[in-house]
This record gives sequence, C-alpha cells and structure tokens, in this order.
Amino acid sequence: MNRPLRVLVVLPLYGGSLPIGRYCARALAGLGHVAETFEAPDFFGAFSALKNLRVTTERLDYLEHAFLQVVAQAIMSKAETFQPDLVLAMAQAPLTRQVLKRLRQAGIPSVMWFVEDFRLFTYWESYAAQYDAFAVIQKEPLLSKLGEVGQKNGLYLPLAADPEFHKPLELTSAEKRVFGADVAFLGAGYPNRRAAFKELMGTGLKIWGSDWEGDEVLAQLVQRGGERISSEDSVKIFNATSVNLNLHSSVSAKELVSGGDFVNPRTFELAMCGAFQLVDERTLLPELFAPDELATFTSMEGLKDGVRRFLAAPEEREAYARRARERALKEHTYQARMKTLLAFLEERLDGWPAPREGQGALAALPEAYREEARGLLAGLGLTEDAPFKDLVWALRAKAGKLTPVETAILFLDEWQKQYGARAE
Repeated sequence: MNRPLRVLVVLPLYGGSLPIGRYCARALAGLGHVAETFEAPDFFGAFSALKNLRVTTERLDYLEHAFLQVVAQAIMSKAETFQPDLVLAMAQAPLTRQVLKRLRQAGIPSVMWFVEDFRLFTYWESYAAQYDAFAVIQKEPLLSKLGEVGQKNGLYLPLAADPEFHKPLELTSAEKRVFGADVAFLGAGYPNRRAAFKELMGTGLKIWGSDWEGDEVLAQLVQRGGERISSEDSVKIFNATSVNLNLHSSVSAKELVSGGDFVNPRTFELAMCGAFQLVDERTLLPELFAPDELATFTSMEGLKDGVRRFLAAPEEREAYARRARERALKEHTYQARMKTLLAFLEERLDGWPAPREGQGALAALPEAYREEARGLLAGLGLTEDAPFKDLVWALRAKAGKLTPVETAILFLDEWQKQYGARAE
C-alpha cells in the first residue's frame, strides 16, 4: 500500500461483531490509515423503542424496515462527506442493497467481514454479491458457495485479538475475589453449553454472560444474574481464572462438542491475555495454534478430564498460556488481519486504491508550522505525504486539548472551506 487510506468502518447496531469493528478501526489507525467509524449503536435506543409502540407485527416490521433505511442513508451521507477509499462493514451492519449500489456507483469499494457461522446466519446469500469483497471465518464449502451467488472475491480471514486491550493484567485483591475462579466460562447459554456444564457441578465453575435463563440447576453458577459482560470485565475474568473453558456454541443439546470449523474470538482473546484455556477441537484450529499452545478436548469426557488435570498443574497451565500468547502476538492481531485484507483488495480490485489529487499535509501548511507538523503526523500514525484532509480528520477525532499548531491547522481547513481554496 503506497499511501495512507481513508476507511469508513460501519458498526452494527448491537451484537458480537460490534467490538470487533472497534478493534479493526484501531488496527487500521495503528497501521497509519485514517479510520472513521459509523456509530450505528447510537441509533439502537430509538430502534428498540419501536417495539414498545404496541402496534401489529405487520406495522412493526414496516417501521423497523423504514428505520433501517434511514440509518443506511445516514451511512451514505457519511461516506459522501468522508470520501473513503474503502467501506468496511461488520456483520449485521445496517447497509441496504440500495446504498451498496450507490457506493459502487461512487467508486467506493465495500467489503463485509462476516464473522458469523454461515450455516446459522443465512442472510449472506442475499447480500454477499452486493459487496466488492466478502471476508469470512470459514473455508469450504462457504468460499465455493460465495462464488455460486456471484461473489468472486471471497477471503478466509480468521478472527484475532487486540494486544492493546487483550493483555495480562495485575488485578487487585478485590478484583480477584470478584472475577476469580478455578473454572469459568464467558459466553451465551447455547443448548450444548447448558448440557455440558451441568456435568461440571462441583468444580468451582462460574458462568458469565447472558441467555442462561430458565435453568434452575445452572442458575446458582451464573454471575450477575446473567447480564451482559463488558469487554473490560471480560479481560479481568480471563486473567483471574485458572481454567478458562472455551466451548464453541451449538444449537443442539445432543451435540455437546460440535467439532465445527470456525474459531471464535474468545480463542484469540484468551491467548492474547496470556490466560490458560481449555478449548474444543476445531477443524481450522491446528493451522492457527500448535498443540503445545492450546489444550484441547474432543468429547465431554475429555473436557472433564482436562479440568481435573489442569487444575492440578499450574506450571503446565502457565507454559501453555505463555506459548499461546507468543503465537497470538506474532500472528493473530487485528493489525495483521487488516494488512491481509488490504493486500487482498489491492490484488483483486483493479486500480484500487485510486490516487488522490491535491497537496500533501506539509505542503498545504505555512513553512513556520511544518517542522512541528512532522511530529504531529508521526504521532497520529500518518506519513509526511498524507493528504491534508486526512490530517484534519485525524485531528478532529483526537481527544484532549488542542496545541497551537493543531488549532492553526483546523483554522486553515475552515478558511479553505469558506473561501473555496480546498487542500486535499
């Protein structure tokens, strides 16, 4: 990539891909690009309020559809203002076919990172071909199926973790009491997990997360009444637990260990935290982690044996966790994933990214400001030939009090807008 890019990251209103979108934006910024997020969660309260209107199902469906159309138009307006080189949409992002078509007409490529199981969430069949590329966390048969529906730019892109966020922590004694456990699981109450964890009573198991209602046996193990756990508290739980259970979800209570393909984000996040995990074997797992980096199981008996074994072997747990963290830091960061994605797009999309016209940031500034501006560009992760507009966007997203040179740059941008002497 020969220049910094402008990337608009479109978040979903809610759901598991929401934090992943934020990690992607931070990774892109860390790579020197200008990443702007469309904050769809800001609209979630109003969207949820529609359900309280006490109208018929037909009217509610109409209102929800109309509301999402408005959000999609807001995304288009954001794109027209920001003029990105790329729109990166996370799974469940509120983009409509109409807006995806308008983005394509405007010459703005779009890609979705579909971080869900294609067998359960089938909306990809209708939307995949509307994007210029479609990144997924599964391989075959999904990649072939993408081709069948008209999407020729399918990319296998496994999940990752953010080393700035998912990291070892020094917890206080109070935090260890609250979040600590011999054995713990963080996640939603899928049927296979409900059935499996009933066989782990008496191990000191704590269950964190939502959707565990209606089970009297497990109710005593569920923490905080089954409320959603923040990303910040998740990292504390991972760090404070001796044996973190990582059982991938299945909608079948008969299939406790599903043996599926995709690897969930928890696998990478636990590894990046330097936390020990006991994870069910997945077909795509061996190419991501070595056998001595993650302890795995393939059956319910294997899970129970693993819990007993590793509770009694703290040094072995620490060795596994250390090696897993080293692997995660080396290969499984969101920066690494974004590099892969951008390289794929550069290879597949003709003429992308298109060159931008106009002055660079330094050339647009008076000589007296240039030396200080060089340090400012470096601090913002931008190169010295970054466009002036990218510097302005980065400054507007920057928190804290402005320095004199930052104030001057923003004043210059407003002056150029006022008098038509735009610098790109």
